[in-house]
Order: sequence, then C-alpha cells, then structure tokens
Amino acid sequence: MTFNRRNDRNNSENSEFEEKLINVNRTAKTYQGGRRFRFAALVILGDRNGRVGMGIGKAKEVPVAIEKAKSVARKNMITVPVENGTIPHEIVGVSTASRVLLKPASAGTGVIAGTVPRSIAELAGITNLLSKEIGSRNQINVAYAVFDGFKNLRTAKQVRALRGAPAAAPAATTPMVPVAPEGAPQ
Repeated sequence: MTFNRRNDRNNSENSEFEEKLINVNRTAKTYQGGRRFRFAALVILGDRNGRVGMGIGKAKEVPVAIEKAKSVARKNMITVPVENGTIPHEIVGVSTASRVLLKPASAGTGVIAGTVPRSIAELAGITNLLSKEIGSRNQINVAYAVFDGFKNLRTAKQVRALRGAPAAAPAATTPMVPVAPEGAPQ
C-alpha cells in the first residue's frame, strides 16, 4: 500500500469553499551559518453565497504556510449581508493605517476595486461594488480593513430590530400642512 500525502489532507477538492491565495511574504533571519527563510501566506476562503473567511499562516515552507492559513480562515468565517448582488449601505473599514471605502453599486457595474477587496468581495458573492483603498496599501492590512467593513454591515431589517421598531414597513406619517411665512399675505 502506498501513501499519497495529497490524499491524506483534508480533501480540499470536496470543500464547499473556494480559496484564493492573496499574498506570500518571505522573511529572512541571519544566523551564523547563513540566512534562514520563513514564509507568511494570506488566504481567503468563500462560498460565493455570503460566507467568507481570511487567514494568515506562517511556516518554514510555503505549502505548510498555505495549509495553516486555510485552517485559520475556516475558523474566522463571517457572513456578509448581500442584497441584490451588492452590500446594503456604504461603509469604511479600518485596520491600522489602512482604510477601505466600500460602496454599493447598481446592477451591471461589476466589482470595481483593488486586488484584495475584489478577491474578498467575489468570494463573498458580491457582484456589484465600488471601493477605494485609503492610506496604507499593505495587502494584509487592506484585507483586515475589508473584513472590518463587512463585519459592520447591517441590513435595514437588522437595524429595525436593534431599534425595537416593528419588522413591518415604517408607519405612515401624517401629511405636512404648509405654513405661510410670517408677514406674508394669506
């Protein structure tokens, strides 16, 4: 019996999530015998149906770092409210010196964004979105900022529930009666 290490892994082919490798960062430490390299991988997982996760894994070899990042991403899944292929409202996500402006877009616009916000939005199932990276464009910080924005999104129904208003449509208001300004003929 032969052992195939690829088949022993968590059967990523059968996984419900798509994965995207965003960034691999190499660092070096100098020892007496020379430099030793380590790698950090940033991976995004998503089901294109509102669930998306992000993870960073570090190891001495790239494949091990990627596997670690995938397992971290599975643990850090969030649900993004998607309405008609876009987000419910405009929001700014913040992480350290990076800020990302996320704006809903009308149908047919597509995802107009940088590499990292585009990847995250597409794996979350968002098809129409406008975004702008403000401040630092470090890919890891931008990814954290996008996730911060997505975590803070609320649908109109969620806001009504938080305010204690009925879940139905807003109550009808009384019509306003125009008032003539003071000193004007009536």
